Amino acid sequence: MERPTVWKMVVEAVDALNGKATYTEIKNYIHSRWEPVNDNTINAALIILAVNQPSRIHYPENRKPRLSDSQYDVLYSTGRGQVVRYNPEEHGTWEIYENEFGALAIRQVISEAEELEDDQPAAPDTFHFPIEANLRDFLIKNLHTVKAHQLRLFQDETGRDGKEYPTGVGPIDILTTDENGDFVVFELKLSRGMDRALGQLLRYMGWVKANLAHGKQVRGIIVANKMDEKLKYAVTITPDVSLYEYEMKFDLTKL
Repeated sequence: MERPTVWKMVVEAVDALNGKATYTEIKNYIHSRWEPVNDNTINAALIILAVNQPSRIHYPENRKPRLSDSQYDVLYSTGRGQVVRYNPEEHGTWEIYENEFGALAIRQVISEAEELEDDQPAAPDTFHFPIEANLRDFLIKNLHTVKAHQLRLFQDETGRDGKEYPTGVGPIDILTTDENGDFVVFELKLSRGMDRALGQLLRYMGWVKANLAHGKQVRGIIVANKMDEKLKYAVTITPDVSLYEYEMKFDLTKL
């Protein structure tokens, strides 16, 4: 039997592990079938294959602009060293593109329907996070900006923290607890496609209530650069959900 390339080993491992696996599980599977395979090579393959992995553009397989439809676009990173089989209907269409500075970058492609959801474009002098992971990581380091509560990142009994916390209904962007031990679930959205955010958040909140809360209260927060009116109306009848808009300024001052 001909030895496959390492990236094909990774794909086989994820499929054998039911389409969802940690880096450690993938490596253990590969080492059980093929020896020797360098762990660094496996790590590189995982980066190359994940459509939402910003570092993938640094590898030869991904050094040309394209939509996520090649043989190297098969995984989606859910954070914390875990990937799932990439599903465009669930994870959206991603692309490698050339930005305004001539450099390659990744982004999620916004459909025409999602464009129409954005009734209120953001102010032109406002800084936007390029991908939700940037907003997520910033908020985790600055939970104090939610002044209504004293929040800390949730950590379960296994030591797993609340960043991209895995659930039976999808990964929670940020899972926190407040000063009373109540849960606060964050759903993060960029400036478009926010109309589905409330449904996603309520699913996560329901899962937390059933599996983690043990009688504690569960609240939700949606964070975006700009909220549309449809979402604001929907939240008026969901008292356990709050909306937060972020605004960051970037100015250059000549010396």
